[in-house]
Amino acid sequence: MSTQHKQFSDIIHGFISISRTELLPIVQLPQVQRLRRIRQLGVGYLVFPCAEHSRFTHALGTLALMQETLRNFEYHGTPVDPTEHLAAMVAALLHDIGHGPFSHSLESELIPTVNHEAIGQAVMAQLEILVEDPEARAAVARLPFDMALQMLQGTYERPFFHHLLVGQMDLDRLDYLLRDSHFTGVVEGRVGAGRILKTMRVVPTQGGADSRLVILEKGFSAVENMLLARRLMYSQVYLHKAVVAGDQVLRATLRRARALLSHGNTRSVKDMSPALRYFLEREWQQDDWKATEVLRRFLDVDDEDILYSLKRWQESSDPILKDLARRFIDRDLFRCVFLAQPPDCQELRSWQSFIASALIQRGMVDNVKAMEAATYYMPYNTANHTSYEAFVPPIRILGKGGKDYSLAESADAWAIAALTSFTGKPYVCMPKEFADELNLH
Repeated sequence: MSTQHKQFSDIIHGFISISRTELLPIVQLPQVQRLRRIRQLGVGYLVFPCAEHSRFTHALGTLALMQETLRNFEYHGTPVDPTEHLAAMVAALLHDIGHGPFSHSLESELIPTVNHEAIGQAVMAQLEILVEDPEARAAVARLPFDMALQMLQGTYERPFFHHLLVGQMDLDRLDYLLRDSHFTGVVEGRVGAGRILKTMRVVPTQGGADSRLVILEKGFSAVENMLLARRLMYSQVYLHKAVVAGDQVLRATLRRARALLSHGNTRSVKDMSPALRYFLEREWQQDDWKATEVLRRFLDVDDEDILYSLKRWQESSDPILKDLARRFIDRDLFRCVFLAQPPDCQELRSWQSFIASALIQRGMVDNVKAMEAATYYMPYNTANHTSYEAFVPPIRILGKGGKDYSLAESADAWAIAALTSFTGKPYVCMPKEFADELNLH
């Protein structure tokens, strides 16, 4: 085994080889090691006990798939120079560095309206400044971060690199389906990633400005299976009722803490994590999040800050915050009810009034603040998902005659059409005892 490479043993991909001189210093950065403390599936572990895997392992897995893919491309005549290869590895490794605590469960909760992709690209652009250790900073400076960012943003001159990182058949998606299905035990989510990668090509082969990814016809079934697996993972894992309920309890708790801080009630949240407090007490302006100091502080927050704060808030003087924190820690989650059709305003108001009255009766809130308090106990939203979007851009199949066509134009177009249908499920969450009284099941 070469001493020039560090080997990571991964349950999904086997041994993953990392260059000691180029990539290992990046893996060892505190900003990357932080991903070990962020769960890949957010609150999914409350439903699937083995789903404790982290964003760190997913980042390594995506890098492993990038290594395999580029080797395959070069074998089949698509040139990739050493700088491009290294930039693609960096992009794969750091594509999720902008995730906040509990991943998608708290997307946009710490910094409102900003997603993890935007934060991650801002972190990558400023990483040399954010890294404090001089030796590590020098290692960052030696890497082609500008090219890696262009690949992620879709501005690099060879667009197939972007499609490997961001697309409907990207390596991020392949790894998380493999990894999430393994750790949840949901076998329907397993995909034939090896078959997909072996039949993936760049057209034209030289990979110029008009290049795109295609799949050989013999890989069609593996792609179709991937799309079906993704739909099943959404229905059985990502949008599982208890997962949605856990998300909503966690978000409601942070929203309550933010509201208390905004009204000057610092005493009720005094024992929270300082790293988390920085984000909940700020009044955010549009571009505040781009500042280096904000990004530095964002990279200080992980799942442990949330859990520590929740444990402390179980003793809060605010009854609402105290109850919500206890519910999450004790896994006394809301009931999530998927509805046949969206409720009208009158029905929503009726439910909210019922919950407000119940909170008053329990002595948790007075008449003046009851309706506002009820909003924390009755989140309403719509869960949206489409397995395959045929036009943004479509997956393409390379026929035996050398001409490629959209997946939706295949002989099995009827099956693909079923996977393009938009799924929007309205849902409401509330404590189980309230749902029972309202006959919501």
